[in-house]
Amino acid sequence: MVLLLLWGGANGLVYAQSPDVFRLEYMIMPKNKADAQLSRYKLVANMPLKVREADNVIVGAEYNYLAYKLGGNEYFDSEGLENLHVVDLNLAYVYKHNDNWRFIGVLTPRLSSTLTNPLENGDVSINVTVGAFKERQDIDKPMRLVLGLAYNSTVSLRIPLPFVYYEKRFHPNWSYVVGAPKTGFKYHIDDNHLIQTEFILDGYFVNLQNNIILPNTGFASSVSSSAALLTIGYQYNISKIMSFYGYIGHTVFQDGVLRDEDRNDVYTLNDEPSLYFRTGFRIGI
Repeated sequence: MVLLLLWGGANGLVYAQSPDVFRLEYMIMPKNKADAQLSRYKLVANMPLKVREADNVIVGAEYNYLAYKLGGNEYFDSEGLENLHVVDLNLAYVYKHNDNWRFIGVLTPRLSSTLTNPLENGDVSINVTVGAFKERQDIDKPMRLVLGLAYNSTVSLRIPLPFVYYEKRFHPNWSYVVGAPKTGFKYHIDDNHLIQTEFILDGYFVNLQNNIILPNTGFASSVSSSAALLTIGYQYNISKIMSFYGYIGHTVFQDGVLRDEDRNDVYTLNDEPSLYFRTGFRIGI
């Protein structure tokens, strides 16, 4: 019902979080030819509250801990990139228009920082998402459709960005997903076992409270990364809403950079291909 919850923008692209009551996840992109490694721990918690007769308010939070490790770097001190924090607080209202359509608005204050000092202006931003959601699970070929706009105050193009997500089960054992940040196929072996292929977009933006001094290019005040990946994974469903999962994949492209105070790229940390591993446990809504 609340697939739109936590949809947000980052680095000019639209990224999505799942509609989970609880999620605990670990991701790693091991060292590559650039001698760079990125790891991430994710913790998500949401609480839906019923209001009026058919509407819902959803209160939630998401915490991401990221660590960027550069081996053999001789140009600057990269220790400040090893503890990156992104915290989202989410308040969503879900309005039931009729049996098929719901309208959703999400307000997301975001803290994105190294947290080495007291909070400063660059640490906090605001994301706003509005959209419409349609779901039909009581038909021969179940489907979900999400349409909307997302505004993120940290991106250079500060206008609402459109997004679309469409999922359909076109065969008893097969379904597909089209949209951003994920497009792919799902093979439903049975009610407990699922294999899924994905083309996904991922990324982050974090304010550096202590600027990094760069040779010949001045100071870097933030770090960002964008990546497109191809993955394949397995999901074991303990119940209809509870599951374990694991994915393996490879980047199609990635771009990890340091930026100055005007958001200009001043140093490339990692633009080499990488392997990708992700595993976790979730309880869905």
